[in-house]
Amino acid sequence: MSPQLNPVPPFLLPVMLPTASLFFRFLLFAVGIAAIPSLFAKVQFHCLLLGTSTSLAPMTFSKGPIVSVGVTNDGVSYEVTVGVGNPATNYTLLIDTGSSNTWLGAGKPYVKTKSSTEFIDTVTIAPGVVIPRQSIGVASELVGFEGFSYDGYLGIGPVDSTLGTLSPAVNSTIPTIIDNLFSQGTITSNIFSVSFEPTTTTSVKNGELTFGGTDKAAHPLDSPITATSPSNGYWGIDQSIRYGTSTTILTRTAGIVDTGTVLTYIATDAFNRYRAATGAILDSTTGLLRITPAQYSNLESLFFTTGGTTFELTQNAQIWPRALNEAIGGTSQYIYLIIKTLALPPDRVST
Repeated sequence: MSPQLNPVPPFLLPVMLPTASLFFRFLLFAVGIAAIPSLFAKVQFHCLLLGTSTSLAPMTFSKGPIVSVGVTNDGVSYEVTVGVGNPATNYTLLIDTGSSNTWLGAGKPYVKTKSSTEFIDTVTIAPGVVIPRQSIGVASELVGFEGFSYDGYLGIGPVDSTLGTLSPAVNSTIPTIIDNLFSQGTITSNIFSVSFEPTTTTSVKNGELTFGGTDKAAHPLDSPITATSPSNGYWGIDQSIRYGTSTTILTRTAGIVDTGTVLTYIATDAFNRYRAATGAILDSTTGLLRITPAQYSNLESLFFTTGGTTFELTQNAQIWPRALNEAIGGTSQYIYLIIKTLALPPDRVST
């Protein structure tokens, strides 16, 4: 059964974020991000063996060690291979900036080794890059994960998003992968960056996840974190959207950069303006807007402005890769747009 493009919201938890500007390394907006169905995972986090952490310190940009790992685009999600245990068992994890817990059990079951204690284990990010004691959630109940290639999530959102996920210590946070890499001195800058690229085939390693630094030459997004709730509980930014030369789709509004959600979501009123401007109709099979080849020829660019920088989505950047139409249940006769409404169902993951 082909994965369907149903909307997937992030957690809506209040958090405290760094005051410094946040840098993400993205081929932003041109990627057609992870296509995931409505998901539910009940994940256990044990409190007795976990340390807690305070809010993230302001980010610095020193010249310390930088760790980069390759990212695989499987057509409908971006994934990274992480080793857990000693000896390590490799797991494929979906990279999710919209959540902060790392958990296993969606595909390959958690394998305990000599380094395992309950929900604490050794995590290998790359050869020689090891976290001796990392919190690992283990899924005990799953709904909707059938047909996907990943085994869980690598949560790299703000640490305070873990607040309330630790039972029974609901007032404690759980150090994230980035927290632990920073606290143990593996990286000296408390920062990460992501670079994703579009693809027309599946299972292509064409992205990069970097801990401890960023590369401004790789299409960076340099934007301060928004102060607007609830987006300020994530890696949130303020942005505006314009279609063509003069059609306002969305005035300045807060949103989030979330690598674990599907496509590019905008508010319903903005979505309706975009649909009217493009002449697209809603496809009942995929849940996406679709247009004809003739409409594609008249499709104008979509412009996102954030942090004083404008990013242009050309015609091709607004559509799902036509070579992968079947992967989302579509057909070759239609062209599907990657812009979707923020009319969302309940949270995708419960911890």
